[in-house]
Amino acid sequence: MKIGFVSPYAWDVPGGVQAHIRDLAKFYRNQGHEVSVLAPASDESAIQDDFVVPAGRPVAIPYNGAVARVLFGPVAASRVRQWIDTESFDILHLHEPAIPSLSLLACSIAEGPMVGTFHVAAPRQKVAFAIAPLLEPVIEKLRARIAVSEVARETLTIHLDTDAVVIPNGISSNFFASAVARHEWKREHTIGFIGRFSEPRKGLGILLEALPNIARIFPQVRILIAGPGEGLEAMQSVNPALRNNLQFLGRIDDREKASFLKSLDVYVAPNTGGESFGIILAEAMAAGAPIVASDIPAFRYLLDDGKYGALFENENPTSLAHHIIDLLKNQEKRENLRRQGLERAARFDWSHVSDEIMNVYLHARGENEKVLLASESRTWNRFFSREGDSS
Repeated sequence: MKIGFVSPYAWDVPGGVQAHIRDLAKFYRNQGHEVSVLAPASDESAIQDDFVVPAGRPVAIPYNGAVARVLFGPVAASRVRQWIDTESFDILHLHEPAIPSLSLLACSIAEGPMVGTFHVAAPRQKVAFAIAPLLEPVIEKLRARIAVSEVARETLTIHLDTDAVVIPNGISSNFFASAVARHEWKREHTIGFIGRFSEPRKGLGILLEALPNIARIFPQVRILIAGPGEGLEAMQSVNPALRNNLQFLGRIDDREKASFLKSLDVYVAPNTGGESFGIILAEAMAAGAPIVASDIPAFRYLLDDGKYGALFENENPTSLAHHIIDLLKNQEKRENLRRQGLERAARFDWSHVSDEIMNVYLHARGENEKVLLASESRTWNRFFSREGDSS
């Protein structure tokens, strides 16, 4: 099958949606499918995947508590149209087609077998309510809709009055299970966190507030912090006497992340909201890291209400410290979570998830059907065609 993926976000900026598309594309390529990915790119020279077609430089907009780098407008529409017309896809898989970027353009420009995956969890976002009437005629063109979690499905139902099948994000569970802990990271009473320091919703501040209570019981506790951001700035909120308990690693690649997770006594996910799935939790379970996570809906779903990891009261550093201390004191409980986490992680392996997605493709596509350019009689297509031709 010839599959076209569209990423709404810049390919050269790390993000969960981009990682999902990349890993699924690679998995299908390894199975013999032909794959092409269209994506924005700030720096085309940074793209190492030969199946990615850069569509132009994105612009940064605030979205869902973070900054999204998206690409929209007549020039982008022209590039989308050319890509679709040239490639003759059997299926077009659009990610986040409800935000103003390439996936929405592709959905308006193309017709035929198209599938949309919805990642975002923002059931109360006012902007989405406001633009929903404009999106509905475009989203209706999708033959099938996938939500990565029940929270993402709820968001889709509320904003666009439509439904979706829930298929979780995927991971390469063996990649994390076979990782080797790094000597410099593996030490008794080591806690880990991964996330952008600049995004309050990632919850680093909550973890740092919990540190004094943890250090009273475990004075030698060490918190390894990985991700983009300025460590010195984050350190300012920490008691100087406790700053030696922190180690900032900066951005780490996938192999380093697997070793990082393998080296921990506890992985902490103190996110305060805006998460639809929480792929890092699935990766941590696959690596055998016991988890303490906030009790936001996405994490409750992923950890089955605490069966596969400890849940603390969201935005409560005292509750977080209590659960971390409990796990650090109890090796048997940590080992039990490791075993159960490995079993849970298998559910999210690409070998299962890719089969579920392929079944959606097969139901969405008629025999020998191809993705075609839509008639330019549609309002959006007339606009983009005129503007694109004049640019």
